[in-house]
Amino acid sequence: MAEYKLGKLLIEGKTKKVYELVDDPNLCLLQSKDRITAGDGVKSHELEGKAAISTATTVKVFQLLDQAGIKTAFVKIASETAFISKKCEMIPIEWVTRRLATGSFLRRNPGVPEGFRFNPPCQETFFKDDANHDPQWSTAQIISAGFVLNGVVLGKDEVDIINRTTLAVFEVLERAWASRDCALIDMKIEFGVDTSGEILVADIIDSDSWRLWPSGDKRLMKDKQVYRNLSAVTQADLDTVKRNFKWVADQLDYLVPPPSALVVILMGSPSDEEHCKKIAKHVTDLGLRVQLRVSSAHKATEETLHILAEYEGSGEKVVLIAVAGRSNGLGPVLSGNTPLPVINCPPTRPDNVALDIWSSLNVPSGLGCTTVLYPESAALAAAQIHALHDHLVWSRLRVKQLTNFIALKNADITLRNLTL
Repeated sequence: MAEYKLGKLLIEGKTKKVYELVDDPNLCLLQSKDRITAGDGVKSHELEGKAAISTATTVKVFQLLDQAGIKTAFVKIASETAFISKKCEMIPIEWVTRRLATGSFLRRNPGVPEGFRFNPPCQETFFKDDANHDPQWSTAQIISAGFVLNGVVLGKDEVDIINRTTLAVFEVLERAWASRDCALIDMKIEFGVDTSGEILVADIIDSDSWRLWPSGDKRLMKDKQVYRNLSAVTQADLDTVKRNFKWVADQLDYLVPPPSALVVILMGSPSDEEHCKKIAKHVTDLGLRVQLRVSSAHKATEETLHILAEYEGSGEKVVLIAVAGRSNGLGPVLSGNTPLPVINCPPTRPDNVALDIWSSLNVPSGLGCTTVLYPESAALAAAQIHALHDHLVWSRLRVKQLTNFIALKNADITLRNLTL
């Protein structure tokens, strides 16, 4: 902390303080407190060590979201109990996403049984107002409020983008927690607008922010609901809550594993290298490992099978992309000799496009290799296969959909406002 010169206290909440940084007006420092509260602060206790656990949890969550491609205000950790963030003007709304009906949703929606599953997840918004117990707001109310933050007017387009981002954040974290056999039941997040006018996931995401049920069992809950449910709070109760929070922070260490998914691009000739490098670029952009190999199924069949055996025996999760034009024997030979997924992506030539494609499509019976034409399509197809077992790859694909939506929305805004 000594390296950061703190300015004035920007805001103090029940569980954190936010300070400006003297040396960078675009950043701030969020300092957590050893404090736990519930019921809009009506219930409150000191909980030694909570600040460090909360900071560790938040940092790990934001690092996971950053790896997935979600834009957040998080910059870096500053100390055991504080981190550096982009300074934002915060939108006074909590965005809540629910997979299962429980808690306050049941009180507000009588007749819905606990555990009712929302597909897609249910989204709700609440205006931050402790005195009135954070009333639920509709999208119309948010837009009508006319919030202006760092020069950005929060209108329908901005709310649409935030809603889509909120859903992506939930689904990314839900998928990640599922890899630890833990169900993310619901969660709340907040957004801010930084000094450049960009809307970002901001504030803190820790065990105050969600419901987590290991093995999907409510009786095993590890979140703040354990504290909320206590009618009388003993030191033993607080120790249990602290252990639960520490368990969550420790589990998060497993949610950003080292890259394991491998895509092997086999080309039938060195002349196909340029096409293969285009595929490789899209593969690495999705966070997958990639290797390039050269082998001709026609001219060096035995060597091709040796290369195939090398990857079959490696114990790694592998998807093969075959790049061969003219008479494509490479993809079918690979597919006929391995249970590994094989994707054809022929390097077509302008003078022979139809035949180049047909040689990859018209394969013998009993073969399951698929064919795509473009390098990006081959990379995406490989990533979708790996996403079945790798939540980080799945998350990057999910965020790519979000990015496409935001790009189209921004293009629509630009053209809509264009003066001809």
